[in-house]
Amino acid sequence: MNRKLTLTIEQETIERAKKYAKDKNRSLSDIIENYLKILTKEEQTKKSRKLNPVVKSLKGSFKMPKNIDYKKEIRNRLEEKYL
Repeated sequence: MNRKLTLTIEQETIERAKKYAKDKNRSLSDIIENYLKILTKEEQTKKSRKLNPVVKSLKGSFKMPKNIDYKKEIRNRLEEKYL
């Protein structure tokens, strides 16, 4: 059952969204509805995801510094390995 929803969005964003919808031959309502479906599905998936027993046993056993740059660390390790 479809129901009406009122949103408050900046005018510029609305204009860009309407242009995007028109370019894609879709309605803005359809785009927003699909986005919300994807968004809420991802949240449900995160909540229902179960950990592998090995991973679960290791969870919390390693503490990383709070200020670590994860991407930088990966890049450094890959450079060490391949360069």
